[in-house]
Amino acid sequence: MRPRKEFVSKNMPNILITNDDGIHAPGLRALVDAFKDCAIVTVVAPSQERSAAAQSLTLRQPIYCDQIGEREYAVEGTPADAMILAFHTLLQEKPDLVISGINRGANMGENVYYSGTVGAAREAAINRVPAIAVSQSYRKKEVDFGPAAEFTRKLAPVILKEGLPPGVFLNVNFPQPWGGKVRFTRQSSKITRNLLQPGTDPRGRRYYWLHEQSRVEGIDPDTDIAALREGAVSITPLVLDHTDVPSLNHLSHWAKLLEESSKR
Repeated sequence: MRPRKEFVSKNMPNILITNDDGIHAPGLRALVDAFKDCAIVTVVAPSQERSAAAQSLTLRQPIYCDQIGEREYAVEGTPADAMILAFHTLLQEKPDLVISGINRGANMGENVYYSGTVGAAREAAINRVPAIAVSQSYRKKEVDFGPAAEFTRKLAPVILKEGLPPGVFLNVNFPQPWGGKVRFTRQSSKITRNLLQPGTDPRGRRYYWLHEQSRVEGIDPDTDIAALREGAVSITPLVLDHTDVPSLNHLSHWAKLLEESSKR
């Protein structure tokens, strides 16, 4: 096997790995295996699956944390909880890079608001640590995380060398199979239809299973989903500041109207 030389062994970067599928998930394990000989890897991740946790925090109960291995910590909380514990308690210094993933299933379009994988990367960016969220698209039940892990291994030194703009983190979606292409994309608009499967429990209470159905029409060619459909890796820069500057300038005159109306 050809030796890997992306990093200089005498100056290995500190990389923090997390996810929302749980600390034992195969996608996370694929990342740990990919980086174990080229970085100082610390794992801080939820003890169990916390998919769709977004950037939620645990506020009304304690957050338990167990060390389960060398530089590995299982957190009974959300992905964002795990990042906060890592930055403020578990690590002596901030890592050089946070990698969240590899998620089982793509995180594109509106799912970037719901995804715990993306939420963990966003929490890292809030703490001024370069971060990427990595998700793996798949069509069959079997998911091969190896190529996505190897791609992430090659992306990491580029980020460490070039850096990311302040307040920006990357959302990476990897296709299966991969055709070798890479596209920098924008986030697509809503790409799924929400579906509710109704039912009744044995005590007569109504319930609903929430799931989704992919949309196939109206896909813009420069978006994340379009890239995956052509077998390319999608890399979308996401920004922390949600302020819409054109609207800020356009609507600012409302302030005077509201001040005057409040005096009446």
